[in-house]
Amino acid sequence: MNHRLSLAAASLALAACSSFAQSPASAVLAQRNISLDLANQIAAGAVAACAANGYAVAATVVDRAGTVRAVQRADNAGPHTLGSSERKAWTSASAKNTTLAMMEGAQKNPAGANLVYLPGVLLLGGGVPIKAGNEVIGAVGVGGAPGGHLDEQCANAGIEKVRAALGA
Repeated sequence: MNHRLSLAAASLALAACSSFAQSPASAVLAQRNISLDLANQIAAGAVAACAANGYAVAATVVDRAGTVRAVQRADNAGPHTLGSSERKAWTSASAKNTTLAMMEGAQKNPAGANLVYLPGVLLLGGGVPIKAGNEVIGAVGVGGAPGGHLDEQCANAGIEKVRAALGA
């Protein structure tokens, strides 16, 4: 009788363990990410779009994890533009949303306003996710134009320059 119980218990334990085991395919993630070439093109396009409107800005492009891939700073752009563009890009990549939409949401929702207390988050317009199809593969942040909505326009112009390469 004890032999049958221990055999049943062993079978049950084996079944439980196998239900927690992952197949090799589900244990490894395949994710798309932004290339250095695309990141440089987007940063250059954003800076050029702002320069065409008379704004000296910095543009930072980060990958899907928020790691900096490319930075460009226009001649005469203030030193603060580097930090703001990086924080906007990181915030946008992290939330997979524009920083302008996040700022507006935080203004309407007191609980959302607490986001400003998270290290690295900057709720000012100018951060825009970069998507390949529906997948966020990075983000661009622009800082230095006289208004976040203008920074966002330049960020979108940089993305638009590579739209065909993004498959969108």
